[in-house]
Amino acid sequence: MEFRLDEGQIELQQTVARFCTDRFPFDRIAGREGAAVDRSAWTELAGLGVLGLLLPEASGGVGLGVIEAAIVFEQLGSHLVPGPVLWSLLAAPLVPGAATGEVLVGGVEASAVVDGTVVVAHARDIDVLLVVGDDGVTAHRTADLPDPTPYEPLDPLTSVGRFTGLGSGEPIGAGGAAAHLRPLGTVLTAALLAGVSSRALDVAREYALEREQFGAAIGSFQAIKHLLADMYVRTVSAQSVTYAAAAVLDEPGDDDVRRAVARAKVLASDAAIANSSAAIQVLGGMGFTWDMLPNHLLKRAWLLEHDFGTTEAHELHLGSTLEGARS
Repeated sequence: MEFRLDEGQIELQQTVARFCTDRFPFDRIAGREGAAVDRSAWTELAGLGVLGLLLPEASGGVGLGVIEAAIVFEQLGSHLVPGPVLWSLLAAPLVPGAATGEVLVGGVEASAVVDGTVVVAHARDIDVLLVVGDDGVTAHRTADLPDPTPYEPLDPLTSVGRFTGLGSGEPIGAGGAAAHLRPLGTVLTAALLAGVSSRALDVAREYALEREQFGAAIGSFQAIKHLLADMYVRTVSAQSVTYAAAAVLDEPGDDDVRRAVARAKVLASDAAIANSSAAIQVLGGMGFTWDMLPNHLLKRAWLLEHDFGTTEAHELHLGSTLEGARS
């Protein structure tokens, strides 16, 4: 089946890209390191409809599908948009105020909570923490918890903190809610990673066209061409498999949802990490410096690779399905 974005989807993609370029410019990215979520920007993001994309119009949302959400999240990933965007979107049907941006929502798997203690991204910014387990989803108001202990973040644009004293929380969704959140979160994380991969390619390509060595742009050298070609293939593959998984979630049919989202996460994680690393290589000595964009892209890719199942966990699942098909 051939898949192409229609006019409405392209317009949606371009609208979000313009907003992100204006509100989260890369030339001011250093000022976002260690900063709290900008509530005014967050309100604008919500006003654009991003957090209520999947919420029905009757409930105050936009009422679009998972494919459209993947298109939007690819742009958010490409621009390294800060804040708990994914969890707030997932929480929109469950937590009042999440879709409008009034309430910032973070989340973790129940397995991450040990004796009432858990490490959470954006801990100091979120108003509600969701804990997703096989038996359902519970909500914890962060105002009722001790102030989080800050941790040194893996991604300097994503603050991290440790909450203690988590109790049972307020049940807001049964097991079916958790079964819905996990594949959706996995696909949209893959979309974020695909955006990181695409941005890394753009950065490397632009530098290769501008940087001259021996009187010629380094992009004309065969070694650089090969790197860029590999980056392009990885990006397109990640985008294709992510959109395919989003289509499966929109219309499950006979497709294996778990396998589809696992493929998306594996390929998108590989593309984001490999392309960010390749961008560092193309930029040479500059690429290793803290203030260059590939540094931020690689760290965001490392962080996202662990969200909604690591690459290894999804690979093990895919391997088990192959083994079952062979037996």
